[in-house]
Order: sequence, then structure tokens, then C-alpha cells
Amino acid sequence: MFLIAGPCAIESRDMVMHTADTLQQVCGRLGIPLYFKSSYDKANRTSMSERGIGMEKGLEILQEVKSTFSLPILTDVHESWQCAPVAEVADVLQIPAFLSRQTDLLVAAAKTGRIVNVKKGQFMAPWDMRGAIAKIEASMPNHPTPSSTTLCHTTPHIWLTERGSSFGYGNLIVDMTSLVKMREYGYPVVFDATHSVQQPSSQAGITSGNREMVPHLIRAAMAVGIDGLFLEVHPEPEKAISDAANQLRLNQVEQILQQALAIEKTLNTKH
Repeated sequence: MFLIAGPCAIESRDMVMHTADTLQQVCGRLGIPLYFKSSYDKANRTSMSERGIGMEKGLEILQEVKSTFSLPILTDVHESWQCAPVAEVADVLQIPAFLSRQTDLLVAAAKTGRIVNVKKGQFMAPWDMRGAIAKIEASMPNHPTPSSTTLCHTTPHIWLTERGSSFGYGNLIVDMTSLVKMREYGYPVVFDATHSVQQPSSQAGITSGNREMVPHLIRAAMAVGIDGLFLEVHPEPEKAISDAANQLRLNQVEQILQQALAIEKTLNTKH
């Protein structure tokens, strides 16, 4: 199992560096490959609320994380023109769930040669992801070209991420069979545990969530079988500018990961 983790949004250099340092130490103790994730722009917002630090400054901070901690970087792209400059820093370009069918964006991300992580839209069935895969496969060079030698392990050039499906208004559910189905397509499957507990637009245009359910969903996903785990974490989630209700507390991460590894070890032993 590899881990994708970091604060939802880049709020400040100091917060990002502290979080990266802590996560690196935790993952070092547990032997988990870590990809550091944070977003320079939270463009997919319900309301005109604070979006983040911006691409130029955000990429500078992510480059500092990469250089200081020798960590591979994952971050979102929202528009086609962003892909090339972001790929100069990021090892993995992430396609947000709401944009997972946007052909031009998928093609532009693929053409950079970086790994592309596609989040399955809340409105999509797992088999719909075959369309995203086909668009990327048709557009990507023969081999991904990481922006440095810091990748934690050899990975295929497409990742597929489950982050819950819309269930009526203001709620998400996770169909664990989606993880099984997407694994049939031959690429690593990631479970995004923190976004899966969101409650979209449930508080007068603000997305709420229930972080207390994250450990339970992680245990279920580990039992089903996943390749990677995605967690958004924050030193003080209540003060976060985005996803305050569903980000994990940074000091909780190690215990949660220990439980996940225990399940993975049990499954591997049985095989």
C-alpha cells in the first residue's frame, strides 16, 4: 500500500512544511511509501469562498517540500493549460472528480508524461472509468516521465480513485464493489477515505462531513483490497479553509495507518 496524504489546501508554507515533515516521519516508521498532496486552488467550490494560495506560489511551496523531504508530489489540475507548468513540479497530476470526464483536461495531463490520478466522479459508475482510461492511454507517451527520481516505487501511469457516490442530496455513500471492479482494469486503485465522508452543500452552501467515520471506511476498503490510500490531513482541521469537517487530525494518522497495515498484513498472510 502507498499513501497519498497532505492538507486539502496550501494555506501557508509553514503549515505545509510541518505537515510534510510529520507525515514523512510517520510513513518512515511504518514503511509506507508517501506521495505528498495539497492543492494550490480549490476551484470546485459551492460558494465564492476562499480558494487557496494560487498556482505560482503553491508550486513554489510544493517544490520546497519535494526538495527538502525528497517526497514525490501530487496536486490537482483544473484546466488544460495548467498541466504543463504543474508537471514541472508534480510527479502525479490529479483530475478532480467533477472533471473526470473532461476530455481536453485528461488529454493534456496525459501528454505531460506524468502519472495521472483520476478521481471517479460522484455521478459515475466504476465501469465509466474505462472511458477516462482510454483517453489517457491514447494520449500519453509510452512511459511516464517522473519529474525527479523521488518516486517511492514503480507505478503504472494511471491511477483510479474512489471517493464516494452521490446519495440523494447532501450525502455520499461508498460502494466497496467499485474498488473490486476498477481493479479489473489493470491499474492501481486508490481509496479516498476523507472525501468519502463529505456531506456536500449540507450547511447553507458549505460542504460538511463526518471525519469520525473515516477509520471505519478505511478498514472496510483495506479488507476489500486497495493499492493506495488517500487522506487529507491538517494540524487543526477546524481552522482549514476547505474540508474542515472531514480532514483528519494530523496526530491521528499514525494510529489509523497502523490499523490499515494490520489488515493488509492479515490478508497477505492468508494468501
